[in-house]
Order: sequence, then C-alpha cells, then structure tokens
Amino acid sequence: MADNDSSGSKIRYLFGAGDIGEGNAYLNSLGAAAVKAESILGCASSALKNRALLLAAERLKAEEERILAANALDLDAAAEAGMSVSLQDRLRLTPARIDSMCEGVRQVASLPDPVGDVLDGGTRPNGLQIVKVRVPLGVLGIIYEARPNVTADAAALCIKSGNACILRGGKEAINSNKVIADLFRIALDEAGLPFDCVQLITDTSRETAAEFMKLDKYVDVLIPRGGHGLINAVVKNATVPVIRTGAGNCHIYVDEHFVLDKVEKIIINAKTQRPSVCNAMETLLVHRNAACLLTKVCRDLLEKGVELRVDNRCGGVLLSGGFPMEKLVKADESDWETEYNDLILAIKMVDSLDEAIEHINRYSTHHSEAIITENYNHAREFLARVDSACVYVNASTRFTDGGEFGMGAEIGISNQKLHARGPMGLKELTTVKYMIYGNGQIRE
Repeated sequence: MADNDSSGSKIRYLFGAGDIGEGNAYLNSLGAAAVKAESILGCASSALKNRALLLAAERLKAEEERILAANALDLDAAAEAGMSVSLQDRLRLTPARIDSMCEGVRQVASLPDPVGDVLDGGTRPNGLQIVKVRVPLGVLGIIYEARPNVTADAAALCIKSGNACILRGGKEAINSNKVIADLFRIALDEAGLPFDCVQLITDTSRETAAEFMKLDKYVDVLIPRGGHGLINAVVKNATVPVIRTGAGNCHIYVDEHFVLDKVEKIIINAKTQRPSVCNAMETLLVHRNAACLLTKVCRDLLEKGVELRVDNRCGGVLLSGGFPMEKLVKADESDWETEYNDLILAIKMVDSLDEAIEHINRYSTHHSEAIITENYNHAREFLARVDSACVYVNASTRFTDGGEFGMGAEIGISNQKLHARGPMGLKELTTVKYMIYGNGQIRE
C-alpha cells in the first residue's frame, strides 16, 4: 500500500490483507513482510546500511516542521487527557531534540558494524574449521510508551545491526511516530533496501498489543521499553522471548566521607536535569554522619520544585534545621519501591554502607545506582556488592545512556542478566552463528 499525503511524501505503511482492526491478519502481514525484508537487510553491506541511515537523518531534518506539527497534535491530546507534565516532557519534540535525533542516527551510521565480526575460531584435530561470528537477531518487536525519539533510535540501531523491526509505540505519540517511521521507510527505499525493514503498528489498541506479544511465528525477540506496568505486562503475556528494559528505581548513597559541593551538584543533576527518564534518581540515601548536608541539599531541591518524601530521621534533622514542616511528606514503604518519573524524591537515613547496599539491592530495579564518597575502599565495596547494571562512583546516574556510553543511540537499558545488561547498542542486537568448514569429515 502506497499513497500520497498533502506534503507529497509517500506513505508506505503496509497494513496487510486485513487492514487495521482485523488483529491477526494485520499483524501476520507485518510479520511476514518483516521476515522477508530481514533476509535482505541481514546480508546488506555496511555501506548500504549507512547510506540508508544518513538519508534518514537528512529526511528527519528536512521534514522537521512536519514532525513538529504531528507532535503538536499528540501534545494537545495529552494535555486534554490530563497527562502529567513530566510525561508530556517525554512526549515533546523540539527543534533541538530533532537535531539530537538526527545526530543520534548519524552516530549510529559512524559506528563499526558488528555483523560479521569473528569472535573465535580454530581447527579441530579432525580438520574441521569452526568460526564463531556475529549475526543479526532477526526480527525485533519493540513496544514502548510515549517517547517518539525511541522510534528513531530503534529504527537506526536495527538497520545498522541488520535486524528488521516492528515498532509499537504508545497511542499518545501515534502522530509523531507515524511521520518518523514513514521517513525511515522512505530513506530505506531510496537507499535500495526494503522499506519493510522498519514497520510501525498503527493500531494502538491493547488487543493488538497483546496479539503482537504472541507473534513468535515471525518475531525473534521482543523488547519492551517503559515503566513497570508495560514491562510486567509484556513479560507475563508474551510467548516471544523478551529482553527486559527500562524500569529505573535508581539510588544515590551519600557516604560519611563526602565533599558537599560534589554532593550538591550530583544530586541536583540526577533528580532535576530530566526527571521523567529511567536513569533519574528516585531515592537518596544519606549516612547519619552526613546528615549535616540535608538542610542545604533539600532547600536546593525544593527550589527546583522537588517534592520531598522523607523518613522520620531525615524529617527530624530537617525540622531542627528550620525546614518548613508543610514542605515535607512522610515516606512510607511504597516510596522506596516507586519509580516516580517526576519531581518527587524519597530520602532515607542509614547507619552504614552495609545498610545502604542492603536497601538498594532490596528495592532497586537493578538499573543505575551511585555512591558519593572520598573513601576508596567504600567505593570499591559499593561497586562490587550493588547488583545493578550500572554502578557509579561520584557521578550522576543520568549518564546511563547509549549516547553517553559511546554507543550512539540505544534500544533500551537492560536490567536483566541475559542476554544483555545495561545500555543496549549494536553489539547487544546481535547473536552468534558457528560456521563450520569441512573436507568430507564424518563422525565415527
């Protein structure tokens, strides 16, 4: 199916024989098209894949006004539906964010292509030559929430790693996602690759999402990117193998050996620089011997609009330091396990490094944690014992990001231990194949 919209751009969404609304027929048509496209993309040269990516970056920039107009429709609908300010921030695109999106696509094009890398090999005593190489995973299904930049990130990474992708974004970003996906599809076609290497599910109903999770006839791996609710729903209902990503109940622990200026800078950045993202700090743990910093740090947080949810000990310190009672909320058990994605921070006082580590390992989603300390031994112990994908010393958790780790974009942050952990870039979107060369050998 190929029609023209009012801007003259070709719309290339393949709805399939059943068109939207007929569930399995629609998804089966997408799946079959993805498998066919991947058989070509998986063997494409790096130069051809890079050409498609650079064309996509050009189109994203050239069609900036079209993207912003579509995003404005999504934002208007979100505001009318009562979406929180922080979630609207995730949804919002600006010229600067589109520039960043384009740069991310270009960075992926500039990265080494992992497909075909020889990882190991040798010759057996019987003369068989065995070579272990990287190959694409195949067809990736990606389910995500109201973040249209994920559409570009996912499409770029999948193209470069030789994987076809079927994208299912949140209904809140459907207009933005349609335009972005369409521009990638046109770029693929212009580069000489199948445009069905990138497909978007435009039926945003829950029923279609649930059916997509069971599309194991076509989809090799399913990657959910979003909050606890989305990830748990995918893990519970999918028959396609799942890589868990996203949920980030992230902690910062201020040790008794600290420098105040360093503490203030890191905490303010980790909580307020962009509170809606998965690598923002949600819980602050403070050693009792560092309680003297609480009043100053909490006043700084308050000035940034952060709601403070504190345990009794922290509350007592703050009140005795002249902090207004009406600015404090008493924390309960649910606060220690909540990913707010908002300007809300839970604060707890601990008596030791051991207690801090035990708290983190109990309540964390195993995403990103940090210690602020001038004690080398405490830093090393924290790194060794905290069971999370990314563990920091004296730095903000906000760096858990594919771009910041030198991967270009990322498909998500995996907080599981198989098959990938941490930011998932190109190498994490590959698997291995053994290629065996013989000369007539048979097994006796």
